[in-house]
Amino acid sequence: MDGLGNKHENGFTLIELLVVILIIAILAAIAIPIFVKQREKAWASQIRSALKDAGTAIESYGTDTGGVFGALDGADSAADNPAYVLLSDNGYRKASTVEIIVAAPAPGTVYCITATHSLLPALTNAWQTAVYNSSDGSPEPTDADNC
Repeated sequence: MDGLGNKHENGFTLIELLVVILIIAILAAIAIPIFVKQREKAWASQIRSALKDAGTAIESYGTDTGGVFGALDGADSAADNPAYVLLSDNGYRKASTVEIIVAAPAPGTVYCITATHSLLPALTNAWQTAVYNSSDGSPEPTDADNC
């Protein structure tokens, strides 16, 4: 109390606190969509990286077999089948959220890799499923039917 009988308290008023909370909410509303978009870009990079890694392992296998990839037909990282074990033996390391399937139809001189990311939403990102075809030579976001 001062000499006139008025109380002086140090602290924030309710209005000041509400303004601070409002500013924080506005900043969060701006930052969260940007964070989500960056996370999706990282997941799309995982798809491209998995395709490149699988392609390198397949080419390594092909070097040992004279360019014949038939034994890798049906390699599936989800099933962990014998064809996938061959792929792993040649250096492919599975990403936890990316599943790959290899198609190497007879005579087995070309191959196609389909990669699918389990967390990447297909509605907002074309890279949810991507394909690498050895005859084309570049990964593309597409349907699994293009293999």
